[in-house]
Amino acid sequence: MRIVARNKKARRDYEILDRFEAGIVLIGSEVKSLRAGKASLNESYARIKNGELWLYEMHISPYDNSSVFTPAPKRRRKLLLHKFEILRLKSKAEEKGLTIIPLEIYLNDRGLVKVTIAIARGRREYQKKRYLILKQMDREKERELRDYNRKKRY
Repeated sequence: MRIVARNKKARRDYEILDRFEAGIVLIGSEVKSLRAGKASLNESYARIKNGELWLYEMHISPYDNSSVFTPAPKRRRKLLLHKFEILRLKSKAEEKGLTIIPLEIYLNDRGLVKVTIAIARGRREYQKKRYLILKQMDREKERELRDYNRKKRY
């Protein structure tokens, strides 16, 4: 599995409640652009429309060596999930304060492009600050453990 793009702000801005793996419908040269790592999930979100799941605002840069036809970089893209998963997402997304966001886009072992989406609840400003402080404390703890283990070996 090779991660192409990650939504870095998602874990800070949202509390992740549930995750799903979805396929994505792409056109021609978009797959080559993804393999080159030219994608961004910043400010992207997913919505259910007419019983189908769509991904909005995901940016895939046009492939340099493509022909005349190149799709729009920020067009909406259809996500592929089973019907019961879409219904489950729809029922959860209708709850107040919950939204569907993409976490990462990656190439799986067989070369297929997949998107990890999540049901998430937005965090308030003070919760975001607390998350960053806890994350920094975890990093410092790991660093101290690593340094302690190095000193112990020598």
